[in-house]
Amino acid sequence: MQRKKTREIQIGNVKIGNDNPIAIQSMTNIPTEDTEGNINQILALEKAGCEIIRLTVPTMEAAESFGRIKKAVHIPCVADIHFDYKMAIAAMENGADKIRINPGNIGGEEKLAKVVEVAKERNIPIRVGVNSGSLEKELVAKYNGVTAKGLVESALDKVRMIEEKGYENIVVSIKSSNVPMCVEAYELVSEACDYPLHVGITEAGTIYTGNIKSSVGLGILLHEGIGDTIRVSLTGDPLEEIKSAKTILRSLGLRQSGIEVISCPTCGRTKIDLIGLANKVEEMVKDYPLNIKVAVMGCAVNGPGEAKEADIGIAGGINEGLLIKKGEIIKKLPQSELLAALKAELDNWK
Repeated sequence: MQRKKTREIQIGNVKIGNDNPIAIQSMTNIPTEDTEGNINQILALEKAGCEIIRLTVPTMEAAESFGRIKKAVHIPCVADIHFDYKMAIAAMENGADKIRINPGNIGGEEKLAKVVEVAKERNIPIRVGVNSGSLEKELVAKYNGVTAKGLVESALDKVRMIEEKGYENIVVSIKSSNVPMCVEAYELVSEACDYPLHVGITEAGTIYTGNIKSSVGLGILLHEGIGDTIRVSLTGDPLEEIKSAKTILRSLGLRQSGIEVISCPTCGRTKIDLIGLANKVEEMVKDYPLNIKVAVMGCAVNGPGEAKEADIGIAGGINEGLLIKKGEIIKKLPQSELLAALKAELDNWK
């Protein structure tokens, strides 16, 4: 797939846009005033593969805590601002690597100018965020409801407000929980500007429904070459967002990091606890620094053939199992020893 060329933007120590890798982003879900809690959560997210983290900054106490958090973590920190321009300035003064604002509700042109002035002095990118839930009434009326065209017009208007103040260090995001609308909006804005795009399906839902909606929406956009940073928005532990984002990128061939586990669906031929085994394998391999594919198959008859695309795999049979490499059986062993045999192979992988 051919990625759309966008401007290169520097966010802390991460570059996005142009030919840079698509960055994985998440957001903390505890009050930013809780310095220690946020530090611990971000460090765990870093370990899982998060590359940019966003924190809400609704109070001056939160802005000051943001500064302490920033100094203790290793990935760029983005300040999420709603309504109060003073919080945007305070966040930048406390080390924000990027700020996320809606220029239309920051308090007017004069206050927006003050925010842009500080961003310009410090060369801090501004993410213009537009959400379907807060689309301006006049655009809702113009388009007879919330539509992709209305969202894009709103976003480009906000971009223009910043451009008119002599600043173009901008990232754009357009969020909706309606997948087709969100996809269309990103397609339209991608044609209309060359700013980097942060893509995601907002308010996607719980881990189950949110993953499905995000996979559909992000899968379409990424396959079309649209998107420079992504977030899988889930009602749950932010760690789940990182796991899902990595899997989506890997599924599209946009990331090669870590072991990919493939497993067959269960059927009447299955003679092993395939569901339990596959989950154990997925948990076991998550910290291996190997870019390989591991297969977990439930049938000794079709397992070797189905696992040909994998570098290594295991398959269950009646009271025994198979260890497979590149589709070839290299060892038969008891079912109870399959997991240990696979781990031994991975420990010595070359």
